[in-house]
Amino acid sequence: MELTDKIYIAGHRGMVGSAIKRNLEKAGYKNIVIRKSDQLDLRNQQDTENFFSKERPAYVFLAAAKVGGIIANNTYRAEFIYDNLLIESNIIHAAHKYRVKKLLFLGSSCIYPKLAPQPLKEDYLLTGPLEPTNEFYAIAKIAGIKLCQAYHDQYGDNFISVMPANLYGIGDNYHLQNSHVLPALLRKFHEAKDTGESTVTVWGTGTPLREFLYADDLADGCVFLMNNYNDREPVNIGSGKDVSIAELAELIKSITCFTGSVRFDTTKPDGTPRKLLDVSKLHALGWKHKTELKEGIKLAYLDYLKNELLPV
Repeated sequence: MELTDKIYIAGHRGMVGSAIKRNLEKAGYKNIVIRKSDQLDLRNQQDTENFFSKERPAYVFLAAAKVGGIIANNTYRAEFIYDNLLIESNIIHAAHKYRVKKLLFLGSSCIYPKLAPQPLKEDYLLTGPLEPTNEFYAIAKIAGIKLCQAYHDQYGDNFISVMPANLYGIGDNYHLQNSHVLPALLRKFHEAKDTGESTVTVWGTGTPLREFLYADDLADGCVFLMNNYNDREPVNIGSGKDVSIAELAELIKSITCFTGSVRFDTTKPDGTPRKLLDVSKLHALGWKHKTELKEGIKLAYLDYLKNELLPV
């Protein structure tokens, strides 16, 4: 990408999209196109095509998506598959129709089979059953990958896809039921400290292993791949390190200065036993994450406190 190229970030107000925007602006890119959700409904094909026809972006980061944690994925199954299929289909087709030079689609590590060997290699995709609690979201993301590959194969479009680890960071969603595990725990421990509670309850057994990546690191990896990768096969983006949910809870307990105890509610689902990405492909290309988990959680917590991100 040249500094003068017009770049469209779909989903710029979300945690990932805003991180990409910060990264590009810091690097000196000034021709960044954004549209508020009330001005552009990406689920509407005509609206999306009208936008591309008018703006003609040269590069597209497709970070727009309906996202959430285990409970949200399991509860709003129709919304998660329907909205995400519409968003990615409309943007990818419009990018083809209006001759976008390159598009990067953001998938998810949940695309991999529930019991796939660890760490998860890119070629494990579609080799086994998915985790039931986020199956519909995962299928939508798999469809996005396949759309990019199909347009690459049939039309020669330079559309690539990346599979991030579990993300957290500035501007995260802290809803106690609909957010992902790390921000939900940050809020739980913070509120427990503020109200003087003696115990924080964590869903599940605490044994599942998860890999976490700071959103600004993901953004840096995405910009790197936009500039350096042109193959049809997806690329994992992660830290290559994982921790148990119990270990994560203890780390967040320490960072938030909560002095009580931790209890695990084993009636709640654990989800996939382990999700660790094989990031050897990305490392071989020349990129590695910079922010370690403890440092990243501290930064996220400071952002939480600064912005009082306490949704009702």
